[in-house]
Amino acid sequence: MTVVCPTPHHEDDVVLLGHGAGGRLTAELLDALVLPALGGPRGPLEDAALLPDHPDLVVSTDSFVVSPLFFPGGDIGSLAVHGTVNDLAMRGARPIALSVALIVEEGLPLTELGTVVESLGKAARDAGVPVITGDTKVVDRGAVDKLFVNTTGVGQRHLGLRPSAARARPGDAVLLSGPIGLHGTTVLSTREGLGFESDIATDSRPLHRLVETLAPLGEHIHTLRDPTRGGLAAALNEIARDSSVAVEIDESTVPVPAAVASACDLLGLDPLVVANEGCLVAFVDAAVAEDALTALRSRPEGAQAVRIGEVPPQGPPGRVTLRTLVDARRVVDMPLGEQLPRIC
Repeated sequence: MTVVCPTPHHEDDVVLLGHGAGGRLTAELLDALVLPALGGPRGPLEDAALLPDHPDLVVSTDSFVVSPLFFPGGDIGSLAVHGTVNDLAMRGARPIALSVALIVEEGLPLTELGTVVESLGKAARDAGVPVITGDTKVVDRGAVDKLFVNTTGVGQRHLGLRPSAARARPGDAVLLSGPIGLHGTTVLSTREGLGFESDIATDSRPLHRLVETLAPLGEHIHTLRDPTRGGLAAALNEIARDSSVAVEIDESTVPVPAAVASACDLLGLDPLVVANEGCLVAFVDAAVAEDALTALRSRPEGAQAVRIGEVPPQGPPGRVTLRTLVDARRVVDMPLGEQLPRIC
């Protein structure tokens, strides 16, 4: 008797763009290939990791391959600083040092490289974090797309602030610090010449000072996450999975700028899966939800903070549900792959 596998394995399987999207394909790649090879303790994949034997220090590393290099409101240089600072902030930390590595394609105009590096330096100074080390490599024409940037950040956690993707609890309020979808639609519109660039700009900015305003609430702040690749949908699904809770959000409360909504309608995209670089989602004890909103709104980057949902007392663990404008319910799935490649 011959048994045929209904989903045969292909020896020529290759890496897809979707494997870098932060969705289900990324999780499969990590679980099947990367994490087993690296070993170490298993647990939730946080935005930044605790440094062994130094629980108040966190470290995060990230690589930026955004195309194009320049877009309304930012560029690959400032984006690299903001992205790494924000990953540290999502573990309740302020940044204390950065490293920067540049991988440059032969033929890149020095003026473009200079503009990126100046922007990167300004973003670091504005964030109050020094760049203390780095590296530069030049590769053959065609080996990379103009310029890739890798940054690593070290941060120190605020006293009493211990957010984790695994700490969301039934009864939590779900807060969002600002509008969604601006970064992804800005980059896509600039890349493809869609014409929305005059109406929108990236929301890329550092969020560590915003997180600092939440520090007095300490243990009441359970989870922080910046919804970058995969957007709000991916961030909420990761938290629901790692905390083994259900999450329910209200579509009428999720702030989507008009230009983002128009671009998504034109392209057939869901704003919930579009990348952001300047907002955060917070799961907090419901008893301090109003205090947390007041704290967030005290900073310009959190002026539009809103409550968008809650963690119900009961519900299927790992499931995210959206209450629609017509009072129906739909499941918000983890994105499969990359709808908007090369966004960060």
